[in-house]
Amino acid sequence: MKPKQSGATIVEFMLVLLLFLMFTFGILDFARMLFTWNAANEATRAGARYAVVCDPTGGEADVLATMQGVLPDISTISVVWTPPSCDPTTCIGVTVSITGLNFQWIAPMPGSASKLIPMPQFSTFLTREVMRQDPNSNAICS
Repeated sequence: MKPKQSGATIVEFMLVLLLFLMFTFGILDFARMLFTWNAANEATRAGARYAVVCDPTGGEADVLATMQGVLPDISTISVVWTPPSCDPTTCIGVTVSITGLNFQWIAPMPGSASKLIPMPQFSTFLTREVMRQDPNSNAICS
């Protein structure tokens, strides 16, 4: 005589589905983290480009606004001109850095208390160009 197993298939399906969804959401979150990493690199490049071409009069606030167009989560940046206390005619270049950027993990992870993952410092150095004269666009500094 065959024992009754009317709910066994549903229980097995739910266990396999749970593992499958955790694995799928983990892959999606890892892809989001790589996207955020790439966007942070691009944001530092865009901020440094804006700083060397446009000579921002608003200082770090103008550079931050440009960088937030690429990655809105940025809040802490550093803009360092080389050599220090130079003017647009004597500057060699600029280093733009992002610090304190955290990635918010949203997939369920067993045993994880903190879902914020600290990201490393992102930094870009560009040499000075002819201020406010971009050969490819007249609108870069507006």
